[in-house]
Amino acid sequence: QADDDEEGEEGEEAEEKMPSCGDYIMHFLTLPWKLLFALIPPTAIGQGYPTFVIAIGAIGICTAVIGDVAGHLGCFIYLKDCVNAIAFVALGTSVPDTFASKTAAIEDDTADNSVGNVTGSNAVNVFLGIGIAWSMAAIYWESQGEQFIVPVGSLGFSVTVFCIEALLAILILLIRRHPTVGGELGGPKFFKTVSSGIFVFFWVFYVAISAMEAYGVINPGF
Repeated sequence: QADDDEEGEEGEEAEEKMPSCGDYIMHFLTLPWKLLFALIPPTAIGQGYPTFVIAIGAIGICTAVIGDVAGHLGCFIYLKDCVNAIAFVALGTSVPDTFASKTAAIEDDTADNSVGNVTGSNAVNVFLGIGIAWSMAAIYWESQGEQFIVPVGSLGFSVTVFCIEALLAILILLIRRHPTVGGELGGPKFFKTVSSGIFVFFWVFYVAISAMEAYGVINPGF
């Protein structure tokens, strides 16, 4: 009788659930990206190297489209480029990282990949997205006998605020490692809600304070 009950439960779990209205909407909204990434070959081919190279190219196309759309949106609503970059471009390129971290958090036994994915992705965005582009520009203008000069603008203030919030976020993760809190991920609902709310506040505060500095509402002096 117990075996029959277990088989019945497994059969119920195996039944496919009908998609909801939200599932249909998200499917049609993400269909172009699904078709694009469906062209990526499986990892069994060529020890995964074709998968890696083509996936990087597809991600580059996705990022380029997001950047162009966000740039046009900023022009339409007369938003400064620096504010548009931290509000829409950064948000659009970070949402895929968020879902990747969520998948890693669900599938893995530890929080290593879910936490390391975001920090690694940000490092790649900075070192590759900015470092290579600026290096190429600096080399080109140096070969022409000119200097590659980029106005600082509000970059120093934004980076300072970002670094402070990043240190606070790391401190929160260290605190959450304590057994009574429940670990870096998960745990009691109270700690999950509080830590999630703090992280969302960090992003909102960063965008708001950087926008106010860019529009001259506040003047930090650097």
